[in-house]
Amino acid sequence: MTTMTKEKLELAVADGTMMSAYVAYPAQGGPSPGLIVFQEAFGVNRHIRNVSDRFAAEGYVVIAPELFHRTAPGFEGSYTDFPAVMPHYQAVTPERAEADIRASYEWLRANARVKADAISSIGFCMGGRVSFIANSVVPLRAAVAFYAGGIAPGLLDRAAKLQAPSLFVWGGLDKHIKPEHRKAVTDALSTEKKEYVNAEFSRADHGFFCDERAAYEPHSARQAWALTLEFLRS
Repeated sequence: MTTMTKEKLELAVADGTMMSAYVAYPAQGGPSPGLIVFQEAFGVNRHIRNVSDRFAAEGYVVIAPELFHRTAPGFEGSYTDFPAVMPHYQAVTPERAEADIRASYEWLRANARVKADAISSIGFCMGGRVSFIANSVVPLRAAVAFYAGGIAPGLLDRAAKLQAPSLFVWGGLDKHIKPEHRKAVTDALSTEKKEYVNAEFSRADHGFFCDERAAYEPHSARQAWALTLEFLRS
């Protein structure tokens, strides 16, 4: 019996930079669906690697690209020191994110162990916004965004370009993302007749899925995980 394998690799990005990425392969040989996991603002840290491993255990070939590779390669920030994160967070412009998305997507698509027509994305916080962007630039099968701030109002013009069904996961107690901004996202998709699922967990705050953050809410996290797996499968 084969076991899940993990590795770190370097990808060439179209803007001339090199980007590290964490990769986890499922135990079975495949070909398997592919999944891009986009980090929170705290880097491809233990939590993001753990989430990647959990998806690999569910049968996905997973790549988690380091979105801060231009300003802080290998960065892993503290959950209690957001000011230290901000310069790197702000450096992830939509244009740079698009380049990183394409590099990650093309790596999966060229991998013999991946079903080229079954590549999806998921992201958390900042990564949720990047997952939304990804759905507008590469032909995904599905796109998931957990508590993705910054889609509204700045990226709503991308709603018309979305190529795959979207799942949005929000915390009802989240003060970082206003209710009107959450509504603006789904309104934009409805206007463009795009397929989506919108899930708000009333007892959860921003970052509730991360079991290493103070905001972790285990009941909501378990339900959101089950919903995500079903959404990606179907």
